[in-house]
Amino acid sequence: MNNVIKKLFLGLLLLISVPLFAQQDSQYTHYMYNTIAVNPAYAGSRNVLSVVLMHRTQWQGIQGAPKTQLLSINSPLNYNVGIGASVLRDEIGPATETQFAVDYSYTLTLNNKDTKLAFGLKGGLNSLTVDFTKLLIYDPTDVSFQENISGRLSPIVGVGTYLYNERWYLGISVPNLLKTKHYNHTSISTAKESAHLNIIGGYVFNLSENVQYKPAFLVKAVKGSPVALDFSSSFLIGEKLILGASYRLDAAVSAMVGIQASRKFMFGYAYDYDTTDIGNYNSGSHEFLLRFELFTKVKGKVSPRFF
Repeated sequence: MNNVIKKLFLGLLLLISVPLFAQQDSQYTHYMYNTIAVNPAYAGSRNVLSVVLMHRTQWQGIQGAPKTQLLSINSPLNYNVGIGASVLRDEIGPATETQFAVDYSYTLTLNNKDTKLAFGLKGGLNSLTVDFTKLLIYDPTDVSFQENISGRLSPIVGVGTYLYNERWYLGISVPNLLKTKHYNHTSISTAKESAHLNIIGGYVFNLSENVQYKPAFLVKAVKGSPVALDFSSSFLIGEKLILGASYRLDAAVSAMVGIQASRKFMFGYAYDYDTTDIGNYNSGSHEFLLRFELFTKVKGKVSPRFF
């Protein structure tokens, strides 16, 4: 087994060994269209009932590489209040995490009436399962791997703020404030989750009557891991075709394409190419996104925003 593959599987082992450094939360290339997964204050901000389905396969061709599935829904209840709910499933190596969460937002209209400030809360449960039999263990008698972790539950409590108008947005959030350690009483193996800080932002430029341009960014930080920086540029052409590219600092470059088939339905696809050494041993990462939206009875027009 070459050195790069060895390093990957060593990283998977570190997920369930002592001590464990904090890991980054689920990764999305479509973070600009899946904002509810990043910040609970986004709930209801589009003035529609919005349903998002997402599937991500990372490092295609490497056994045990991350896979993520997400189903989320959010909607305004009235002019000030929005709600949301989501189910997230993350797989990496022998570990599977399933998250159930609900979101609540309260929005204030600022003095100029064009800009809004939303405050959000997230609450839910996270379930962790680790199947040690999926690992090639050097020492089968090692007590760290004697008993699987099955459905270990931990609470989720998150907060966020989201400042926006029809042209730009800026948000800060911590999707889970709680620092949780999963462990087995008959084993010394542990898995630790730490609070992540997310900062998002973007601006929409009208280049012409039929073309909009949106640069956006996402900053993710957690103690024990490098800061993750994502930068993206997207064009909306004729209110139908979305073309874009993104760069994840020291990690990957991505190409994105989307079809806004109607005011209700959007399809998006992203391909990531790893710029690290591991890119030599996989065929890239693939991410698919479906967004379906229904009009609501909230007063005011349905937002045509490009975010």
